[in-house]
Amino acid sequence: MRVKIYADGAKLEDMLAASKSGTISGLTTNPTLMRQAGLTDYVAFAKSVLAQITEFPISFEVFADDFPTMEKQAREIATWGKNVYVKIPVTNTKRESAAPLIAKLAKEGVKLNVTAILTLEQVKEVVNALDANTPAVVSVFAGRIADTGQDPVPLMKEALKICAAKPKAELLWASPREVLNIYQADEIGCHIITVTPDLIKKLALKDKDLAQYSLETVEMFYRDATAAGFSI
Repeated sequence: MRVKIYADGAKLEDMLAASKSGTISGLTTNPTLMRQAGLTDYVAFAKSVLAQITEFPISFEVFADDFPTMEKQAREIATWGKNVYVKIPVTNTKRESAAPLIAKLAKEGVKLNVTAILTLEQVKEVVNALDANTPAVVSVFAGRIADTGQDPVPLMKEALKICAAKPKAELLWASPREVLNIYQADEIGCHIITVTPDLIKKLALKDKDLAQYSLETVEMFYRDATAAGFSI
């Protein structure tokens, strides 16, 4: 496949396993995943990851809600390693655009991963703010778009056209819900897709014989019913 797979998570053991799997091309995480993993020391976790994974780009997110503090955090995160991308949300919680900060950091050569994008208007604003000479990732949450009942594929196709204005900007298909999304992203030429550990495992099912898969499903139901000691 052409699409690059980035492992998405916040458990160090999963991140290390993914980095050694031969499947991924990068990694991402975010404060929500970190909280779910029970982490309490952001910096210690990030530096532990970066000490052991140096060959892949890794995105770490700011968490301030005001732009001066967000900028301070972004500059600190950017010093953690040459493979670090700084994740900046497309807006703050007040719906104020992060475009001015994105433009300022990108112009200074800070590699950014602009996140939480769900509309084409946001894609246009972000791409316009990016610097043509600085690598960047434009993360569109296609999975969340699909959650609303809308097909994300047409939007992602248009987003690709918009991103073409900045050749060093890569479009990322974020929040996939099933393995099919990986093949959809690949088919339209999306540059990157984030994938959780459970979906990465399912990549091994590619081209599996469906009749055999059916039999294995029947065997699973029988095995579990027997193990549970069910009777009628």
